[in-house]
Amino acid sequence: MPGFESIIDQERPVRILTTFLQNGTIPPALLFTGVEGIGKESTAIAFAMACNCAGEIPNTTRQETNIPCGLCKPCLKIEAGNHPDIIRVKPSGPFIKIDQIRSLCQTLAMKPYEAKRRVVIISDAQAMNPAAGNALLKMLEEPPAKTILILVASHTSDLLPTVVSRCQQIRFKPISSKHLESELVQKYGLDAKNAMIITTMAGGSLSRGLHMHRTHWISRRNWLIQEMDAFSTGSVNRLLAFGAQLSKNKDILPDSLEVMKSWLRDLVVGQLNPERVINQDLIQKIQQASRKISIPALLDKIDTIQATQNAIHAGTNLRLALEAMVLKLAKA
Repeated sequence: MPGFESIIDQERPVRILTTFLQNGTIPPALLFTGVEGIGKESTAIAFAMACNCAGEIPNTTRQETNIPCGLCKPCLKIEAGNHPDIIRVKPSGPFIKIDQIRSLCQTLAMKPYEAKRRVVIISDAQAMNPAAGNALLKMLEEPPAKTILILVASHTSDLLPTVVSRCQQIRFKPISSKHLESELVQKYGLDAKNAMIITTMAGGSLSRGLHMHRTHWISRRNWLIQEMDAFSTGSVNRLLAFGAQLSKNKDILPDSLEVMKSWLRDLVVGQLNPERVINQDLIQKIQQASRKISIPALLDKIDTIQATQNAIHAGTNLRLALEAMVLKLAKA
């Protein structure tokens, strides 16, 4: 389904954007913020379509709906990603570099090829290095004619304050559990039980939920919990082997460490407020395990994992850090 109707659980951002369209008061620069995977870029594409749609919606007028038809030439080109005036800027490696912004400035100095409104979507805008950010700032100070810039980022704090101040910010909220679970079941075919489990851990992010599904996250979660349960009785060799195995799976290591923290958190919460347990499908197991260890000890273990995450982020030896973490977690 084209346009804003395909955006899940983001009524406020859609309402703001459609008001801009209806009133003809579109700001030259917009900033979409919110966690990854909640529809920011999909909304930017839908907005670009709405700005340039040449078709008609049956029984309505464009002024009444501002919903792109999805069938006209501009809509089809934008949806397919090959419209010459809908420009995407993404990080080259870890950063958006100054050369990318300079090239964008050169392009925007020329008139649009065919669009009523040219739209530039800068994905992961927080990845701009300082030089790129300052180059973009000059463009924002003198916005090109018939051009809308949409910056997409997680947080305003990751951007230059001067860049943020020149954009109309629109905040996107995490997708509600109800809508996320429904989307996973109805559109992506997950069974209801797995969708419920994934929804509790996805943090309101559809892309994160789908990634968890595709990487068999539930099976891995169960394995991690099983290994953690065996820490107190495991030999040193088994503990070191577990740490080494964690280090071999670098791509999913961040998620694995978050799973371990969520389990320990649930053991704390299970003693105080069982309704707030994340892994609700394991509530009986959580309540049984939580009786065997004190809350201060659990909090120490959570701190140990957090300290390891910080050390890994700082560039410490991965395997040594994980082996040391596992040995410390195994202490009573």
